[in-house]
Amino acid sequence: MNVDACEINRWELLRRQLNNLDQQHFEELVQAAPDAIVLDVRTQSEFEAGHLPGAIHMDYFGPDLIEQMDALDKSKPYLVYCRSGRRSVRVCVLMRNSGFKEVYNLDGGIKAWQ
Repeated sequence: MNVDACEINRWELLRRQLNNLDQQHFEELVQAAPDAIVLDVRTQSEFEAGHLPGAIHMDYFGPDLIEQMDALDKSKPYLVYCRSGRRSVRVCVLMRNSGFKEVYNLDGGIKAWQ
């Protein structure tokens, strides 16, 4: 019996621990929670090429990512997205581990939106 065939990769384990929303539910939550903050964690050039309305940019690869995250209000709900969902999963995990109460990930990233 091959036990390795049943293992789940680390990224998938992280993703399963989060509040992952498909595009429709992500958009519904943006509309339903006016105090929610939409975070775009893509690069500056990706952000400038187009982003969701009202999104705040916080570059996952930026040297001050942790400092920017620490400056956020941990009591507010956050809806986080990137291009494909990988960077946003990591940011959501960091936020959750830093004491943020309500963090949601756009499953599949902005690619799922388009």
